[in-house]
Amino acid sequence: MTNKIIGLILVFFVSLNVFAQNQNLPKIMVIPFTKDGEDLRTVLDENILSRIAITKIKEGFDTRGYTTVDFVGRLKAAKDNQVFNLNNQTDLKAKILELSGSDIYVVAEVSSNSDQSGSSATVIISSYETATGNSLSNKVSNSGKFQTNDIDKLVSRAVEKSMEDFVFTVNEKFSDMLRNGRSVFVDFSFSEDSEYTMTSEIGKDAEAFSDVLEEWIANNSLNNNYHIQGVTDLKMIFDEVKIPLKDKNAMNYTSTKFALELFRFLKTLNLEVNREVKGSTIYMTIN
Repeated sequence: MTNKIIGLILVFFVSLNVFAQNQNLPKIMVIPFTKDGEDLRTVLDENILSRIAITKIKEGFDTRGYTTVDFVGRLKAAKDNQVFNLNNQTDLKAKILELSGSDIYVVAEVSSNSDQSGSSATVIISSYETATGNSLSNKVSNSGKFQTNDIDKLVSRAVEKSMEDFVFTVNEKFSDMLRNGRSVFVDFSFSEDSEYTMTSEIGKDAEAFSDVLEEWIANNSLNNNYHIQGVTDLKMIFDEVKIPLKDKNAMNYTSTKFALELFRFLKTLNLEVNREVKGSTIYMTIN
């Protein structure tokens, strides 16, 4: 076999490996950091350094084979869909992230400093899981001090210094979630006028309600991976339930989807239930 053929075979298998790896890369959206009172809709228009940082971070993921979502484009889509009717900045941010379809969002916070000894720029890069808001990785990167007034270049330099390590950590965390799932917190309680408790006999087998709940959680958690924080007559808390990152159709499987399945199960037991989902925390109140 000639060296040329061997080389082609090696290139082929390396390409297959890269392609396979890329199938498991998360979809990323980079957004600006906003302080209390700042409007997410206008912060980029008023801060060119934030625009530069976001662009450089997005480029950093693009050049490494990630699929990225353009924040400005999604911002426009949100405007077209009249999402801007939302006055609460937290709700607006959540809606834009929902429209993005991203697995992970990255927040860029930029600051600069200039004095007689020179100028420098610092970029704080933080990543979060879109579905739950759980923090994944953080990096503080400084450009170093230079005798220049070109702060734009210093911001770019600060981002470039940390992208390799930051991207590696993001991918490592995401790969771990693909293997082991994400954690959700599930809190079961009863309304004041509820006729049920955790010892009430539920279902066709007339088992204690707490046993019925644990069996369902065990059967629906990833690899039977869950932990009970405690059980009383009026409350049961699962402080960690592992759920898969993707459903059988390779779509994002979120804490809200898991809560919906749990809600439907409780309805089959002829129970009236109120549910509330806040990030990765699920509250189920039995009436």
